[in-house]
Amino acid sequence: MNKTAPLNRHETRERMHKRHKHPKNIQITIVATGLLLVAASIFWLVSQNKSSIATRTYKTEDVVYGQTLRATHEMDGPKLNQIPFLPKDGPQPQITLSEDFYDFGVIGPKDLVTYQFAIFNEGQEPLTISRAYTTCGCTVADFTTTLIPPGKVSLMTLIFDAGYHGDVAGQTVRRGVIIENNDPNNPQMEIWIQATIANK
Repeated sequence: MNKTAPLNRHETRERMHKRHKHPKNIQITIVATGLLLVAASIFWLVSQNKSSIATRTYKTEDVVYGQTLRATHEMDGPKLNQIPFLPKDGPQPQITLSEDFYDFGVIGPKDLVTYQFAIFNEGQEPLTISRAYTTCGCTVADFTTTLIPPGKVSLMTLIFDAGYHGDVAGQTVRRGVIIENNDPNNPQMEIWIQATIANK
């Protein structure tokens, strides 16, 4: 009967080291995977608070001042003279925005803040804003014109009143402006803002 020679201390340590080598690798892999998932989650959350379109610029001479419009929280209110869509087989207006989202960051519970967006017409026919309204009474928006010739711009100044409700301290709120227009591909454009209301 063959007998196995007893292991010395050095051999015993080597076997124990090999035995525990793989569990350590598994632990490292699990930790690395967890860190990657956390990083991906943070990236996703940050991306949700950014505009979905690239910020665009305009020249001062391209801004049009004409029939003004104030958008308020009156979704069922009267429209301007309704402009019918142009024939489908002909040239069309094309609405684009300087950006469709802006984050004011942290503001005071009674602050009144403003931000200006630009509305472009990149089409071949005049762009008409037939109606615009906001998603809450705490937000209004003023347009420099409702009729935008090709290649020109209308400015929209959005005003957000943090003290309108009086009960949003410590909260992050989002408000929007809905723009109805005669671009057949984007007849309703949305612009959103966000603000975190500081505690009193």
